[in-house]
Amino acid sequence: MTDVKRHFFPETSVGGYSRVDGTVEFYSRVNALLGPEMTVLDYGAGRGVNLQEDRCEWRRQLLRLQGKCRRLIGVDVDDAVLDNPGLDAAHVISPNATLPLKDQSVDLVVSDWVLEHVDDPRFVAAELSRVLRPGGWFCARTPNRWGYIGLATNLVPNQFHTRILKWAQPGRKEVDVFPTRYRLNTRSRLKKAFDPEQWEHFSYGHASEPAYFGSNRLLWGLMLLSFRLTPEFFTPVWLVFLRKK
Repeated sequence: MTDVKRHFFPETSVGGYSRVDGTVEFYSRVNALLGPEMTVLDYGAGRGVNLQEDRCEWRRQLLRLQGKCRRLIGVDVDDAVLDNPGLDAAHVISPNATLPLKDQSVDLVVSDWVLEHVDDPRFVAAELSRVLRPGGWFCARTPNRWGYIGLATNLVPNQFHTRILKWAQPGRKEVDVFPTRYRLNTRSRLKKAFDPEQWEHFSYGHASEPAYFGSNRLLWGLMLLSFRLTPEFFTPVWLVFLRKK
């Protein structure tokens, strides 16, 4: 826990998380939707880095979906998903290939920091709709294209992302950095891909700690002030909650 986080969010000393913690906000809602009879798909599950390395026990409990549902299936384009310890089953997929799941076989899909990497939004939306049963939920966390994360990422070519992230987030491993596309990262693009005629939209913007600014107290203060003054259109992150009709 950094001194700058304690300075702006002293409550972090109580349990290890702040009042604006994005992981707690997102996964609290995911857990609220979970049921023991559900089959859950983790779309872009990766190697389970947060589940293994997060130092906050409460966040790890929220991140741990295995055992809270009947079956947790993970898919990813990276074969690191095969080593994810928090899954009941894992599959490596190609970006434009159909999911290895039957129609309407999934009750809930969770996708954390993945939508910004999607090449073909319509294909992804169609596949998720195919495997999700009516009434099922799609839950995703992703940067807003027009928030500070999205704007900065789009200004920097993909080949330099690893170098920039190493400076901004020293604990971030190179293996966890992937090319970004930002083709599904605005409210309008979400509605274009996930037709409101077929999906109920409950998404909203969220601003957590500006962790990309390391331990610079001045920059943290400026960013937190900007979060209060800017409209949702410029929110840093979208928390996406869609229910299939």
